[in-house]
Amino acid sequence: MSTFAVHIPAAELEADPLDPAQIVSGTPEVSGKVLWESEDGKQIRGIWQITPGVVTDTEANELFVVVSGRATIEIRGGTTIEVGPGDACVLQEGDETVWTVHETLRKAYHITLP
Repeated sequence: MSTFAVHIPAAELEADPLDPAQIVSGTPEVSGKVLWESEDGKQIRGIWQITPGVVTDTEANELFVVVSGRATIEIRGGTTIEVGPGDACVLQEGDETVWTVHETLRKAYHITLP
């Protein structure tokens, strides 16, 4: 791994189309960029962005920090979390979520896979 810095708000991202079955409402679009991945593929660091809409997801073990935008994340059988710029959030492996994205959300993340 090399040492580097990235200005997250201006980073160029690549389209990463959603599975249409994940879209509940609206026309959300996802893009992202992997900045680093461990040799065994179990640790991933990157940037992810989603435009407004409502989508479902099954989460990985993830820590992320919101850089811009706002969303409400409902965790099935759990709590509802509001996230916006500067917020750090931890999601657990297997959490079933519904994301209501109010403003295009960009986050920096670290995912740990089993």
